[in-house]
Amino acid sequence: MIKKKINKILVALDGSKNSQRALDMGIFLARKSATKLIGINVISNIPKKYHHLSYPEKPVLLAAENMMESAKKLCAQSGILFERKIDFGDPGPKITKFAESLSFDIIIIGTRGMSGIKEKLLGSISNHVVHKSSIPVMIVK
Repeated sequence: MIKKKINKILVALDGSKNSQRALDMGIFLARKSATKLIGINVISNIPKKYHHLSYPEKPVLLAAENMMESAKKLCAQSGILFERKIDFGDPGPKITKFAESLSFDIIIIGTRGMSGIKEKLLGSISNHVVHKSSIPVMIVK
């Protein structure tokens, strides 16, 4: 069996229950590896012509910042250092590119458990990350 020390852990966070489970798993691995945790939240870009149908960017950004602050506090309670990254764009490619650019050892991501037609129509961020990343990916349900 190959044993490799995990030095850099990236957890994708979106505020969902499975995202929280991914954070919990990240904290567990960070404690076992004596390393810090980096959380990433990617806010999907919404074309301007649809802004009236969605939240304005500032409240969305504020929600992301609050979520990251909660993650930081949870990590601190477990003695884990937490850094955050908030970005805008297509989440799957952004997560994959960020992880590869900084040579993370593992990406931990929650899944909503979509399958079949729903996944094909809506796409799946975790599916994209699993298939496009050269870095090991842990999917948490």
